[in-house]
Amino acid sequence: MNTIKVTNAELLRTTSENTDFRSMVNALDEDLILRNGETQKLYHQYNKIDHINHAVVVYAENKPVGCGCFKRFDDQTIEVKRMFILPEMRGNHLAAQLLDELEKWAIVEGFSRAVLETGLRQIEAIRLYTRSGYTLTENYGQYVGMVNSICYRKELK
Repeated sequence: MNTIKVTNAELLRTTSENTDFRSMVNALDEDLILRNGETQKLYHQYNKIDHINHAVVVYAENKPVGCGCFKRFDDQTIEVKRMFILPEMRGNHLAAQLLDELEKWAIVEGFSRAVLETGLRQIEAIRLYTRSGYTLTENYGQYVGMVNSICYRKELK
């Protein structure tokens, strides 16, 4: 697969009602089914995007190429969800920009920590989170006992 070079990207703060956000989430779900097959169906119940007030869409050349969002996890903590960059757009540091935007927004909203879950087969995500200062933590909540899940945490500054 060839990477498309991006000269400038735009990040839009929005909600889960945004149609571009929803289309990127659909692309994410398709990508995860290809990677994980039937096991991905176990996670579907945890990936609902109704009523999300903190979503970001990444645009390149006025086209949506990625998304991410966060939900309140507790009074100090957000959970980063639905991070995705189209495969042909990877390698442009868009995911790092997206994650940084979500973290900045969370800080403005009064949060000081982030947690997230990703899959063992999502090597790009693991690399991103590690490079972005996230550290491994025990699987939390619905991910306890899920052998294909790994969880991370980070203090936001």
